[in-house]
Amino acid sequence: MLDLHVHTRHSCDSEASMEEYCKKALELNLSHICFTDHADFNRTDRGFGYYDADAFFSEFNKARLKYGDSMEILCGIEFAEPHIYRREFDQAMQHPYDFMLGSIHYWIDNMNPKQMLEADIPLDAVFARYWEEVLRAVSYGGFDSMAHIDFPKRYFGRSLWSEDYIRHIFSVMVKKGIALEINTSSLRAGLNEAMPSRAMLELYKKAGGIKVTFGADTHRAEDLASGYDFAVDMIMGGELENTVFIERVARKVPD
Repeated sequence: MLDLHVHTRHSCDSEASMEEYCKKALELNLSHICFTDHADFNRTDRGFGYYDADAFFSEFNKARLKYGDSMEILCGIEFAEPHIYRREFDQAMQHPYDFMLGSIHYWIDNMNPKQMLEADIPLDAVFARYWEEVLRAVSYGGFDSMAHIDFPKRYFGRSLWSEDYIRHIFSVMVKKGIALEINTSSLRAGLNEAMPSRAMLELYKKAGGIKVTFGADTHRAEDLASGYDFAVDMIMGGELENTVFIERVARKVPD
């Protein structure tokens, strides 16, 4: 069992320490845990300027020293809109991260999906612009896995997507070597499917995709690895028997 999408107190929306997560990981008998705190550079985000790489690595090195014999402890980052904040992304890549998630948090007038929902932005407009940003992000590349591929679904309750457009996004991801994250935070939000759905995951397979990662996108230790069995069932079930569940798509994970 593993979790490659974990937020700590180095993200503005979490208060959890790495120590708390490591203790929970021991209870769950996790083989891998990757801390992937937010790096958001949209100035309207409350996390703008919050992330401190030096503080993150200071705590991370202590956690790896203390618990590294019991599990693989990886250092990562969730970098939002890397294709927009290219200079900051290049600077982030100078740090020795094992794993980098790419994501889209803001689009349409610098709003996030919660703000779009409150502003009554039509669902078709939300997703049309969102998929454009996802395509731009994966075309730029440089990160290991695309996080919560149909992210607005967590707020709006459903996805809108064109099969042809999604196939194109996936073909770019395959060409760039970008994995697809199976993100289960939508289950905790009350939905009955992960991000992506089984249908979208099947399209990824048809596009030649074999690299997938699992992330609970947790901000509390008690949610660590939640939905893992659901994700494994999606990947190892009949529709995707040939898909590889990648535990290590990292750049610098020690052998």
